[in-house]
Amino acid sequence: MSRQAQPNAPSGIALALQTAGRTAPKMAGDSLGVSGSKDALARLNEAVAELKSLQAAPMLQRALDAIRAEDAKSACEWALKALEQDERSGLGWYLLAIALERSGDFANSIAAYESALKLLPDHAEVANDLGRLAFRLGMTSQAEQLFRHFLDRHPDHPEGSNNLACAIRDQGRADEAIEILRPAILRTPDVAMLWNTMGTVMSDRGDYANAQVFFEEAIRLDPAFPKARYNLGNTKLILGDAPGALADCDAALAGVIAEDERQMMRLSRSTILMDLGRVGEGWDDYEARLHPQFNGRTQFMIDRPRWAPGCDLKGKTLLVVGEQGLGDEILFANTLPQVIERLGPMGRLILAVEPRLVPLFQRAFPGAEVEGHATYVVGGCLARVAPSLEARGPTVDLWTPIASLLREFRRSADSFPTTPGYLAADPVRVAHWRAALNAAPPGPRVGLLWKSLVSKDARHRHFSAFEAWAPVLAHKGVTFVNLQYGDCEAELTLARSRFGVDIWSPPGIDLKQDLDDVAALAGAMDLVVGFSNATLNIAAACGVPAFLISTPGAWPRLGTASYPWYPRTRVFLPPGVGQWDAVMNEVAGALGAYAAEF
Repeated sequence: MSRQAQPNAPSGIALALQTAGRTAPKMAGDSLGVSGSKDALARLNEAVAELKSLQAAPMLQRALDAIRAEDAKSACEWALKALEQDERSGLGWYLLAIALERSGDFANSIAAYESALKLLPDHAEVANDLGRLAFRLGMTSQAEQLFRHFLDRHPDHPEGSNNLACAIRDQGRADEAIEILRPAILRTPDVAMLWNTMGTVMSDRGDYANAQVFFEEAIRLDPAFPKARYNLGNTKLILGDAPGALADCDAALAGVIAEDERQMMRLSRSTILMDLGRVGEGWDDYEARLHPQFNGRTQFMIDRPRWAPGCDLKGKTLLVVGEQGLGDEILFANTLPQVIERLGPMGRLILAVEPRLVPLFQRAFPGAEVEGHATYVVGGCLARVAPSLEARGPTVDLWTPIASLLREFRRSADSFPTTPGYLAADPVRVAHWRAALNAAPPGPRVGLLWKSLVSKDARHRHFSAFEAWAPVLAHKGVTFVNLQYGDCEAELTLARSRFGVDIWSPPGIDLKQDLDDVAALAGAMDLVVGFSNATLNIAAACGVPAFLISTPGAWPRLGTASYPWYPRTRVFLPPGVGQWDAVMNEVAGALGAYAAEF
């Protein structure tokens, strides 16, 4: 972009883009329209036609025509030429913003939208488009403000209601989102996007049966609605119909045009394939997370050749970079022992992992060079670097994101090793925690994990309420140990007051930050019980026996009834979505049998 937006103090959205991390990519297909909707472009055409006497008018028209032809590059060039003639042209900035967004340049697009909004304060479509882009970048509170501005000008506009409901839903205000959508659906019952969005709200609440009804109605109204078809497929997967989910996802992919939506759907398809046991195909599609136009991807700022399946690793220096969440980095490290074997005695492995994991990985892989990676926000995307890479010079032969290794080393559930674990806790600290537990009554030491601290992306639906743990906590002769990071005081108090159980909280440890000591504490347990979060992954990867409470459609089971990643982990699955009482009773029975044999 050869010209910057109008010189002003940075806006709230621009500052948020510079300083805030992105939200994790969602697996729900929101329908918020596209930048420069058909109606908006028609109004722009009328506005440009009224400017025929201006020198910039032909250039604006060429930019508009290029946008209609899906030629974002030419649209940018013509909009910039128009702005060279008149830098105060609000239409020029608006067309440039649309073109930049469609080309994937979100940071400059935001700046251009904001300039257009200042110059065209009565053109509410600018606020709607800027709100959509802010929403896309995870800035939901800013998006909400912009969508409200649009609705103030167009109070009965179905897209305005739809977009506002999406922004409110993603801030955890599902009931408010429903109250926005309900009258909009009653006013315009033939607008499919409203039904689709109501389905996503139902899904976020864990009401998948009703979500399916809304998605099916959206498809009935608009059979060529890829996002609704995609959402229906995700719902079917959660409800246990993986073949139906794959059929819907493939149908959605056949109809989608935008590349970012295609890659979102391809990533979802990967998890469906894995749930069907088609693991190798699933990992191939999982590469969608790295596609340049996947919204929410992490850019790896590494200028070395990329490893690919089949590359000869013998004697090479390989840089492996951790990715996604903390638990994912641990899970995907499953391949590292085999990678080290392939490198051979003359090869070198360099690991860049979450900084809190460095001591744990260094102990597990003493021949590797382990460092912490660093992550920044660049141009609206997460950018990850290995800080020492430049100092190493050309000695690094190949690099790879850690999950990509699975494409070669774990192409089936049978390809996972049967060794107890691949990480190693500090034996001195394990002994320390065992000594600290000597004062506890005899019987098994059972570590408990019951929640994730991430709730903004509806992850809460994968965890039961703490009250559901009652049958598990009823066991006598068991010392329950709190391994749950975050603020747990409410649950610990509830356990004492309602269930009469003191869950022992280990002193002098930060369960969120001191991960090397968390591994040692877990190593002092006889058993760890809970949902899949970072700590359970640490414990299981260290070979600690675990009871894992899974959920229907959870792809890491890889189409099995077990958990191939961790051979000493036993899976417990509710009979249906949200049916926690049944699975907790099953866990309680298994714990009782375990304690009886202790």
